[in-house]
Amino acid sequence: MHTLPGLTYSTNSRSYYVYTKGRWILSACALLSTEHALATGMDCTKAVSTVEKSICANAALYALDTQMGAAYRALVKASSEQQVELRTAQRAWLKSRDRCVEDVACLDQRYRERLQELRAHWSDAVAYRPDDVDKLASEDLRQAIEKSDPEFPLERVLGSLAVKVGTTDFSSEGADDEPHLPTTAPAGVTKDEWKALAASEIPGDYGTRSYTLMDLDGDGLRDLVVDTYTGGTGLFEYIETFRRSGDVFVKRVAAPDSETSSESFLFSLSGRGANQTVTWVKIRGRIYAAYQNSYYGVDHVYLLNPLKLNGDVPTVSVNYRYELSVPKTQKDEETGVVTTLDAALHTALTQALSEVSKTEAKDVGDQSRPLCPIPPTGEGDGAYSSYGTGHYTFEIVGDMSITLGSDCYIGRLMDWFGGYNAKDGLYAQLLMRKPETVDGGRGYQVNGRRSMTGVTTSVGKVEGDNGI
Repeated sequence: MHTLPGLTYSTNSRSYYVYTKGRWILSACALLSTEHALATGMDCTKAVSTVEKSICANAALYALDTQMGAAYRALVKASSEQQVELRTAQRAWLKSRDRCVEDVACLDQRYRERLQELRAHWSDAVAYRPDDVDKLASEDLRQAIEKSDPEFPLERVLGSLAVKVGTTDFSSEGADDEPHLPTTAPAGVTKDEWKALAASEIPGDYGTRSYTLMDLDGDGLRDLVVDTYTGGTGLFEYIETFRRSGDVFVKRVAAPDSETSSESFLFSLSGRGANQTVTWVKIRGRIYAAYQNSYYGVDHVYLLNPLKLNGDVPTVSVNYRYELSVPKTQKDEETGVVTTLDAALHTALTQALSEVSKTEAKDVGDQSRPLCPIPPTGEGDGAYSSYGTGHYTFEIVGDMSITLGSDCYIGRLMDWFGGYNAKDGLYAQLLMRKPETVDGGRGYQVNGRRSMTGVTTSVGKVEGDNGI
């Protein structure tokens, strides 16, 4: 007998076999055990094969096996019409796993790959599908946007639909690495809600949190929205919801295993490298998280069901066209120095803008042809075909040539993912450099006024920086 803390297994490798007609065959009990093993974690008291013993002797592998068992059971429960296919796939995976024998690295990889597959299948199986009311809500939103201000259609409509009553906001206390609920009930939180909050498990161990109580499902009880700001290079926020259920708040979806549960969230927002916002709106009697992800020329709004795992989502897309211009007066943001462009330079920059798309970002575009003539002695052809590599913090609208007198320069229009305000409109920059070097470029402010060109609806996956 061998033991692992809390576990015991036999070394008799033939305990599940029967000797008959000159050979060992798998007994009926073993077949039943195999079927049971498809849906559970490893029972180390009955481990017989080398691979089973390897798993039972390694705490990390045993933990992965337990997670996989939980994920498989959850998928079987959620996929009642695909039982045969699931069992067949799991048996095939077990054969693949067993070929690893005692190779711990191989076993670890097999388990992690299978866990990823099971979690993806489970998410798809339990994902909420939009019903007729959801589709009508997106159509209502589309029609309202079409009739709105052509420069700020989305802002105006979402503002009019925003939930403004029946909510209570408050923040966490403690350091960022140990945030916790306030020590006393905040104003606006009822005694019953405060008792439920204290009795609930709200995961998360880092970041500054803000909380919002609002009725997300229309049952008369307020649910909980938790916004966790973790910062980092992307200045990230993660938003999750908890349904009020009896005397506690429970996570919006029962994940198949603890690891999946801890990593899930309704959506995230990136404060750097994206242009994302959310507005909690009420349409046709339902509350939605109107999650907005914007780019040059388009705003996408996804109507997320706040208490479900969202699969395909009703989406409204608003398209714009810009009128771009280079202000003659330029202000250096770092020094505050104001300069006036000379007429020739202003004309050259304005002409360059005419080559840029007014409706969508083209990134670096076609690099097969140089933007400026390559001299016979020129080196590094790539330096003549585009401005250069980009950066995650801005969006490349397009590259172009800039002709100033007899000189040709490489230009690039960049913006901050369609960021727009009433004062400046679209804020963008036109970069300009000599073609023979990728360093030493100059930047000029570009403004753009937009007008709506169309609004469409669709149903599909959410696209964002977050992996919703």
